[in-house]
Amino acid sequence: MESSLSDFGFAFNDATFSDRILRIEITGSREVTCTSVVDLVRNRKRRREEAETSTNAVLDLGSYHVESTNLDKNLCETNGENSKKHEEAQAGGDYDSESYWKLTSPLVLRVKEIHISSLLLAAKSPFFYKLFSNGMRESEQKHVTLSIDASEEIAVMELLNFMYTNTLSVTTAPALLDVLMVADKFEVPLCMNYCSSLLLNMTMTVDIALLLLELPPSIQAADSVKPLTNAARQFIASSFKNMSKVPTKEFMALPLVGIEAIIASDELEVASEDVVYDNILVWAKTNYSVVEERQEILGSNLARYIRFPRMSCYRLKKILDSDDFTEPVQTALVLEALFSKAASKDNQRSIAAKLDSPGHRYAQRAYKYKPIKMVQFEIPRQECVVYLDLSYKDCAELYPSGRLFSEGFRFGGQAFFFSANCSTTPQNVFVLSMMIEESGPGNLTLEYEFSARLKPTEDFVPKYKGIYQITGSNNVGYLKLFVVPWESFMSRTCPFFINDVLHVRAEFSIRR
Repeated sequence: MESSLSDFGFAFNDATFSDRILRIEITGSREVTCTSVVDLVRNRKRRREEAETSTNAVLDLGSYHVESTNLDKNLCETNGENSKKHEEAQAGGDYDSESYWKLTSPLVLRVKEIHISSLLLAAKSPFFYKLFSNGMRESEQKHVTLSIDASEEIAVMELLNFMYTNTLSVTTAPALLDVLMVADKFEVPLCMNYCSSLLLNMTMTVDIALLLLELPPSIQAADSVKPLTNAARQFIASSFKNMSKVPTKEFMALPLVGIEAIIASDELEVASEDVVYDNILVWAKTNYSVVEERQEILGSNLARYIRFPRMSCYRLKKILDSDDFTEPVQTALVLEALFSKAASKDNQRSIAAKLDSPGHRYAQRAYKYKPIKMVQFEIPRQECVVYLDLSYKDCAELYPSGRLFSEGFRFGGQAFFFSANCSTTPQNVFVLSMMIEESGPGNLTLEYEFSARLKPTEDFVPKYKGIYQITGSNNVGYLKLFVVPWESFMSRTCPFFINDVLHVRAEFSIRR
């Protein structure tokens, strides 16, 4: 075994094998509320977020009552005097820096003294190497003082022990995270690697994953920690990938880092991107009641993961009419989505290829409802053209009893959507149908023409043409637009698949 990994546990806190005494000052409040480094980081993060969203807060001194005593008076005078000295120093004057430091430093709750080897600690940590060799007063003294927060006490003792023994006595995830954070603070990479390895081999839970994702960015960026945080994101995304099956209370209780991990995933199983957005909007309104706070969270944090180009035009229009985002942000997002929808498939793929980071706005998820493109005309009569693309894989997965649906769309006051399945009677055939949910005014005549692209010309070739009478009877009607024997349809020589994609087009017009 390498010398750097040797066990020097026998020398820990032993004066015989030590040349220094490490004086550890444990600081904090008399009423310590943070019992771990994780708690401390979470509280600091919460306080910082509260401060950022409460910049206009005013302290109401009228709600406080202070009893004046001689002690209070003396303290106030002392504080005032030192404050004055501090202001003079800022202006270039002289003052007793040690006295001012004592007044502004944290309260020392207790002190621990440990015999240490400066050579051993310096070899394991750049922090201690600089402390012992930088020529400062501390580097020449036998007693070296280290000030830590009370929440770090257990983790720091574990870290010091690790530097001698290369092992830890703690085994729980929160305790290991505490050690990981102080190992980062005091620059002990071997300990960070050790903690990360132990955590990576633990059974992941939602609570552990969220703790990992709430680590400070500087720690998450460490090479030894990246696999750990990646595993945490994948676990959260997998645990919540089917939004429809997640209890509402559990979803609403997730912190921001959890929501980001979920909606960044390409494997999210949802009916459509509209459903993703609606769920995120409910979460944001539940956790951020102030409009300005909600707009900041949605615009700065979550918008980068929402696939706006995959949303329906109907939902995009509702965004423009809402206060979900500030006006410049919502306009930019909707315009980007609309330009993407209008682009060709090749241009869309080109844009997506440039944005190769996971979770970008152009990536497709495992949508239950397949996206469509739709163009409408109002004059000289109501007409619309709808495009639907299905991959070879989409169609193959329909056998023997699968079914898929497209996004819904409205035309002439009626609701429409496509449905594809493998029909087994009287033989196996691929069937693509248009479903019509009659709910609007009756006595409408719907004229339709259905086409598909064919090789080798790759032009749209009409397949079916007809008339459907809408009575407004609240029934669901359907039109079988595409019926092909299964074997010939799934054959690699099938003329309907162009680069493994079936391109279909439906044209409608209404005569009243």
